[in-house]
Amino acid sequence: MYKEVKKNTSAISSFQSITKDILSNDTFKTLDSFVHHRHISILEHSIHVAFRSYLLAKKLSIDPSSTARGALLHDFYLYDWHQRNPESKTGIQLHGFKHPKVALNNAKHHFDINAVEADIIEKHMWPLTIHKLPRYKASLLVLWVDKYCSFREITHQETRSFVKQLVVEVYSFEDR
Repeated sequence: MYKEVKKNTSAISSFQSITKDILSNDTFKTLDSFVHHRHISILEHSIHVAFRSYLLAKKLSIDPSSTARGALLHDFYLYDWHQRNPESKTGIQLHGFKHPKVALNNAKHHFDINAVEADIIEKHMWPLTIHKLPRYKASLLVLWVDKYCSFREITHQETRSFVKQLVVEVYSFEDR
């Protein structure tokens, strides 16, 4: 994929223009301080998922703008899910069940999101959140790309240097 990123500057450029308001948001940037999977931050993971989803959405004629934006915000919770929740009465972490709603609330608070983007964020953990069935093709696409990227990150098939370089490419608009 990285070769595709390097040679396809128009894809990076259009991804940037679609997501610039999110990428430049200071609250969104704090996601870089939270570890998501092993050595990958939530920010890095979100960009990884969003860019892969964006490229696939374009190929499959699925709304690439809503796909990219929803994917970028799918894990927009602002906490370290590895830490025990002191508010939990049982001590059980229910992050997998609860974080989509937290991310959706944060996304609505910070950005103007549409119905497709909201559906992507709220339903990306299906089937874990069994009662929240994805409604749009974009939601299904991001759901599967998220699982694919997570698997590759957890099993070290996607190196941190690769994901970091993708982040550098995506944030290159700030240098212009």
